[in-house]
Amino acid sequence: MKKFTFSLKICTYLLLCLIFLSFSAYGPTEEDAGYMQQKLTDHYDPESGPKNVRKYELNVTDKGFCRYKRFFSNGKVEYFSCNLTKFKEIDYLGNTLSGTLFVRTKGADVIVQTYNDKRGGDIDSMAAFMAIPLKNLEAEDLIDLSEKFQAMSLKLHQ
Repeated sequence: MKKFTFSLKICTYLLLCLIFLSFSAYGPTEEDAGYMQQKLTDHYDPESGPKNVRKYELNVTDKGFCRYKRFFSNGKVEYFSCNLTKFKEIDYLGNTLSGTLFVRTKGADVIVQTYNDKRGGDIDSMAAFMAIPLKNLEAEDLIDLSEKFQAMSLKLHQ
């Protein structure tokens, strides 16, 4: 009977450990990705980019991907994606009212895809940066974004 009780205690402790570990699966990359996505979405400027964009999607995933997709009123779709393990730096051209955030990579590591373009058809290419129009971005916000991009890049390399 003592052997059975001892085995039951061990199983209970292991089960509790698994439960606690499952709740700790939410790690720092999820926090950084959520923060960056929220900040980029809050400051996105639909008026600053091309005039015929009817919808956009902007995602930063916990796996380290930054994705930006623009849907134009004529049916054309532009898609930009980069893995933050290839992240180099961010630059901002503009002022606190309006500007463009350039997410730069170490090489031509940004995937650029164009669909339904009447002039060029479907095009796949690579670029060295991704440009995102932003507004009402203070210096502190820019510093926070830069630090989060750097931190997430470093965490993904581990």
